Order: sequence, then C-alpha cells, then structure tokens
Amino acid sequence: MPHLVILYTANLDADTDMTALCRSLADTMLAQRDEAGLAVFPPGGTRVLAYPAPHYAVSDGGAAGRAAGGNGDYAFVYLNLRIARGRSEPVKKAAGDALMACARAHFATLFERRHLGITLQVDEGPEVFDAKWSNIHPLFKK
Repeated sequence: MPHLVILYTANLDADTDMTALCRSLADTMLAQRDEAGLAVFPPGGTRVLAYPAPHYAVSDGGAAGRAAGGNGDYAFVYLNLRIARGRSEPVKKAAGDALMACARAHFATLFERRHLGITLQVDEGPEVFDAKWSNIHPLFKK
C-alpha cells in the first residue's frame, strides 16, 4: 500500500494519456515526505491503476451541456487512494492536495474544452484482512 485506483469514463481515452497520468500520480506519491523528511509512501508498495468505464451515465446525460451550446458529452474521473493507518492528518492532507494538483494539471487543457468532473478520495484502514506477497519491496531495501 498505497494504492491509487482511477475509475474514469471511457470517453476520455481519445482525449488524454491515462498512462502518463498514472506515472505522474505515482511520482507525486513518491515525492511526499512526512514531518521528519521521510518518504510517506514506500516505493515498492506504490501502485496507480486506471480503469475506463465503457458504460456510464454522468449527470443529466448532457442536456444542460447541449442547451449551453456544447455537445453534452460529460466525462468523469474518480481517484481513490487507499492507505494504511499511521500517517498524521497534515501529511494525509498534503498528499491529497498534491495528488489533486497533479490531476488538475494533467486535465487542465481538456477542462477548458469539455465538461469534466474530478473527485479524489483518500481512504484509510482499518483493514479487516490484509495479506501481501511481493518480491518488489526488497528492491528498495538497500
């Protein structure tokens, strides 16, 4: 952990590079530091995954957008960061602010051309069950 999952309307695939967004968000997560200057998120556990929703309904289906002279093709991006407990409130807020700034920067030009909603939510334990098996973490223990 942390895992950042992005769910988005598939109508965005033609307009943006979601792989680039994933890399930018992962880099933003890895750049976060706590009050002692230590990494907030472990490199071996940081994952960002994006999934397009081929079937969706957003808002009023575009009626207001068409009435305002647009095509009414609304888009939506939901980012959900799941983290384990143990980080301070200021550290969690700083990470959330940094991730939202990263997403806003990525979609800035698209935001000017189309109707788009972005939501970022940070969820924190407690986990009911948590099992892991990975040979990635040892790469960063040098």
